[in-house]
Amino acid sequence: MKTGLLIIWLTIILGSIAFLFWHNEWKYSLPTPVPANYHPVSPGTTINVTGIPGSHQNKPLFLHFFNPDCPCSRFNITHFKTLVKQYGNAINFAVVVLTQNNNYTAAGIQQKYNLDIPVLFDTAIACKCGVYSTPQAAIIDKDQKLYYRGNYNKSRYCNDNKSNYALMAINALLSKTKYPVFGIAAITSYGCQLPGCSK
Repeated sequence: MKTGLLIIWLTIILGSIAFLFWHNEWKYSLPTPVPANYHPVSPGTTINVTGIPGSHQNKPLFLHFFNPDCPCSRFNITHFKTLVKQYGNAINFAVVVLTQNNNYTAAGIQQKYNLDIPVLFDTAIACKCGVYSTPQAAIIDKDQKLYYRGNYNKSRYCNDNKSNYALMAINALLSKTKYPVFGIAAITSYGCQLPGCSK
């Protein structure tokens, strides 16, 4: 009897640990499922960014697609803020919040994450750029052409310099050098699925 109860308790405990590991870690190491009817957007596609603060200036625009409820987005925010600090004079930055949680506001996001850049709530921008997970980056050049859309890094913690994709794209754009050749890891989406982006 005691052995049976012990086996049941161990099974429950191990099952709970496995579930927590899956929910908080392992599922985010797998590619994000591609939404039904998804149409990829190729670099060079014109992206209408009228109405986004800073888009009227003669600078590239960096869009950070962010979900405050997504663990991957929260891991990434420090790296993103480093890019804003380093390149904020040469590039306009904006955060596009993609969540179904109506409790968030632009001012609340700016305050919580100490951001002094525009914060928008518009899933249509993600669909225009071909983004269907968070965190993702989209860089739009001065001619409103999509220059880069993809991951920040192969590493969840953005600490692998060899796969620092968003940073490589920024440097190539600003230095007007040849567009970097990225592997499939740069454009395969990982992280949290976006709500309602199917076109």
